[in-house]
Amino acid sequence: MLTFMVKKAFFDMWDHFLGVVIMNLGFIVLLTVPLLLPSTLVEFSVIAAIASQVIGGILVIVYMGAISMAARDIANYERPEFGRVYEYLKETWRTSLLFAILWLVVVLVVVVGVPVYANMGNILGLIAIVFLFWAVVIWTLASQFFFPIRAQLDTKFSKIIRKCFVIFFDNTFFALTLAIGSVAIIVGSVFTALLLPGITGLLIWHQVGVKLRLLKYDYLEENPDTNRRSIPWDALLIDERERVGKRTLRGMIFPWKE
Repeated sequence: MLTFMVKKAFFDMWDHFLGVVIMNLGFIVLLTVPLLLPSTLVEFSVIAAIASQVIGGILVIVYMGAISMAARDIANYERPEFGRVYEYLKETWRTSLLFAILWLVVVLVVVVGVPVYANMGNILGLIAIVFLFWAVVIWTLASQFFFPIRAQLDTKFSKIIRKCFVIFFDNTFFALTLAIGSVAIIVGSVFTALLLPGITGLLIWHQVGVKLRLLKYDYLEENPDTNRRSIPWDALLIDERERVGKRTLRGMIFPWKE
């Protein structure tokens, strides 16, 4: 399942190469706010510099919510329409904004809490730092599922957050694999100035991963007495493998010659 997930995510991105680049250009423009503007504003006001980082980060996450819907379309073998991005933005901005605020609270707790606990200089402070560390790790891994769940399962914010943790604790190894792939995508994107795979490629990776993982729950619903550790992935992925098809290097570069 994991090998096919990598293959499908790669070819989904490859098949929409130009669209991925265009959507990533939107991220690049928005990232100039939190990454470049603060260095200019800090000479005039530290508060203004921090505010620009916060606002810029929120804008990026809100845009991610809209593009994640396009990434869902790609994962579902549909051709995303750029005209629908605005519709997706209107549809997702509220939950994306709440998600951004929640991430802001997490960052604030870490920034304020770690120095406070470190200055305690005792075992209680150390325990608090360790607890905070693992809480952030678990939240980070679980939050990977937010946009895919918003696009594929539910639209209510509280239910999305709950399902993030349900899927995480039921699929911890999968969440770690998804995170490792996410890090690889981010590192690889640095060499292309975030054009490829970029944040759009990251969202496609998440959408594909959750889409395939949900096949497990469809199977368990139909077969409630089955062993949860013995999911017949080869059988469940037959349709998906047929739709992705066999690919060759020639076909990837010159698809009209296949």
